Amino acid sequence: MQLLIVEDDQSVADALIDAVSAAGHHAVHACRGSDALLRHHDVQLILLDLGLPDMDGLEVLRKLRQVSDVPVIILSARDDERSVVRGLRQGADDYLVKPIGLTILLARIDAVARRAGAKSTASRNQIIAGTLSMDLDKHEAVLAGKRLGLTAKEFELLTLLARHAGSVVTREQILDRLWGDAFLAVSRSLDVHLTGLRAKLATPGMIVNVRGVGYRLEAPSS
Repeated sequence: MQLLIVEDDQSVADALIDAVSAAGHHAVHACRGSDALLRHHDVQLILLDLGLPDMDGLEVLRKLRQVSDVPVIILSARDDERSVVRGLRQGADDYLVKPIGLTILLARIDAVARRAGAKSTASRNQIIAGTLSMDLDKHEAVLAGKRLGLTAKEFELLTLLARHAGSVVTREQILDRLWGDAFLAVSRSLDVHLTGLRAKLATPGMIVNVRGVGYRLEAPSS
């Protein structure tokens, strides 16, 4: 399993990396919250300290939960009840207080990873939304029996919207997934790709603009 360790104390980070590596995991390290927000895409679990130099760990968690459901374990010296409750309510999967035995830490990592795996869908490589079907392995999208000739970015965009068909996907989630930074004021690229995608779908109302929030895909019925 690929882990991201967000920890500003290098000696603590080194100890954590050694421990999870000895257990067969691979770990990458970020010492700043802003780096964590840019590096969460390719990991299966995050160990998050709260005392970071550029922003509070709870703020990192809040922003992360706007765009990702990657499992997060808070690992902090803060042991007050308010911090624990805030951390769990803001989306942490577990909250551990330092110092903690490495054996216990590894067991908690395994437990969180098992729960996350159980929640994942049985098939992540095929999406069906009404008459829209997408084969992610073949990179193929078919709408009402007609194959869509999408660019790579359009395919990514449609995949994201189709995975959450019927629900709003925020602009931040889209920017994070497609451009790697939810909080960067990027160009009009998203609007350009949306326009191209809508033209190829040729189904008015299939992608709904929820003003000030994001976009929602309505599963086409015919």
